[in-house]
Amino acid sequence: MRNLSDDKAEQKRRIAQVAAITGITESQAVRYLRSTSFDTERAIDLFFSGDNGQTALTAPLNSIFNSYRDASAGEENLIGIEGSINFFKDIGVELDEITCIAVAELCKCPSMGEFTRDGFVSGWRSVSVGTVALMKEHVQNLRRSIKSDPAVFRRVYRFCFPLSRMQGQRNMQFEIAADQWRMFFNPESGGVAGNTATTPWLDYWLEFLERRGKKPVNKDLWEQFEVFVRKAHEDESFGWWDADGAWPGAIDDFVSFVQAKRNGTEMEIE
Repeated sequence: MRNLSDDKAEQKRRIAQVAAITGITESQAVRYLRSTSFDTERAIDLFFSGDNGQTALTAPLNSIFNSYRDASAGEENLIGIEGSINFFKDIGVELDEITCIAVAELCKCPSMGEFTRDGFVSGWRSVSVGTVALMKEHVQNLRRSIKSDPAVFRRVYRFCFPLSRMQGQRNMQFEIAADQWRMFFNPESGGVAGNTATTPWLDYWLEFLERRGKKPVNKDLWEQFEVFVRKAHEDESFGWWDADGAWPGAIDDFVSFVQAKRNGTEMEIE
């Protein structure tokens, strides 16, 4: 094994690497490296695990933010649509995948395609990320968590509602909601399955809402449909269903719609 105490060139390389990633001086980097036996990864983790690391991330995050904001529009504290598209491209996120919404949730974006400076800096700082390269790594973690952790999926799914509403409206337009449901309940978009081998739950749901007149979707219906899908996948026989439960009326009617489909009949929808 190489003795780093005798390898000055390797020491200097690691010192420069830690200083570049954390934004601290090389003399400060030496202290962190010495306390971790010159283990670069542990030294960086040690730095970012403390309050000083969180504070140190502010400057590089502001610099990244500035590189994407539209200076010509005179907006000092806003990344607009064009800058957002470029940012998502640079961190390896497609606009039609759920991870795009997950990053927006992390940064508390006020609307689709916009980042505020405070939200951007605070969001990335909360996960101890201060470079574009580390953002790309975090995105990969988000992708895995969305599929494997129902709590993460639910958090991102619920944030989608305020993000996707038209400005000044309380409800989400049906067409927008339908597109988002097709994304969230589609493994190819980074989501979970909506349909099963025995029941096309998502297809039935969209057909039901279309026949119901494509009414705007309120927050309660948006949130409860995700809960419903989880329950339906656990027991497709509706053994858990209670007609007197606190479900939105539309979901009550949808259960009857599915039962009619299974019986080979058509239900009248008002």
